Amino acid sequence: MAAGGAFALAGVAAPLAHAQAMRLFRIGTGGIAGTYYPIGGLIAAVISQPPGARTCEEGGSCGVPGLAAIVQSSNGSVANVEGIASGQLESGFVQSDIAFGAYTGTGAFADREPVPGLRALASLYVESLQLVARPESGIETVADLRGLRVSLDSRGSGTQIDALLVLEAFGLTVDDIDALYIKPEQAIRLMAAGELDAYFIVAGTPTPSVLEVTREQGGRLVPIDGPEVDALLEQYPFFSIDRIPAGIYTGVPATPTVAVLAQWLVHERLDEELAYAITQALWHPTHRAVLDAGHAKGREITLETALDGLGVPLHPGAERFYREIGALTIE
Repeated sequence: MAAGGAFALAGVAAPLAHAQAMRLFRIGTGGIAGTYYPIGGLIAAVISQPPGARTCEEGGSCGVPGLAAIVQSSNGSVANVEGIASGQLESGFVQSDIAFGAYTGTGAFADREPVPGLRALASLYVESLQLVARPESGIETVADLRGLRVSLDSRGSGTQIDALLVLEAFGLTVDDIDALYIKPEQAIRLMAAGELDAYFIVAGTPTPSVLEVTREQGGRLVPIDGPEVDALLEQYPFFSIDRIPAGIYTGVPATPTVAVLAQWLVHERLDEELAYAITQALWHPTHRAVLDAGHAKGREITLETALDGLGVPLHPGAERFYREIGALTIE
């Protein structure tokens, strides 16, 4: 599936210098109401240094000389993997469970062609599985979804894959609900019209669509916990226990759930020197302020957790960077 939709070009307002060629670098993200899209904008900003832009020494970008990163919306993790595999994307954000499945030909990719060429640049942050319910729906647990109108996000998204696993853990199948396959921004509108009872979304918190629903519609988060979750984690160890803190969303108390990791992936065909330079730019000390100020999840993107939970090998260029700084010492 080709990744497409809205896109933003980071840092190309400066006039281009003809002496230096500009290289575009696409980052597949997700829907504009999720977390991948704004995080993609932050990362695009710190790795870009298009021709004509002020250099790091001049008090400007400390990105990769000549590089202009493009943030491209998509249907999410699975679509990003497919875009990377086909060459339609240079990189993309992918949930750790989807990345492992794509690399090994298991899970979401059990009936698809595996992508053994996937490589990682970094783990970014924790993504929470959020089940958002209309206040009048009467939904208190996942089991209450039976017979109700529930969005699983778009087909091929990481959210869809994880939502089906959670439903299964609570004794439900897709046939037990009135399933819709729509993006969160569409789910918001249907919920406001009383035409949708709940929707799943896997994203870093706070998530724009959930912020809007809780603030404007009195939406609630449904706890995902109990012995069903214990069994889920035992069967699928890429999940971890998570807890969304109170106050993240208007009027929503602390809510237990499960989570996966958001990871930044490329293909092994990416030039090693470019992968090295992009990884180096991501972790340049001057870019800390950009990541911290742009989105709450940006503060979780740290060098200390960059190698957590990697289900695919590092790209050789990224691996060289991490070894040089002493973050990776095991042969």
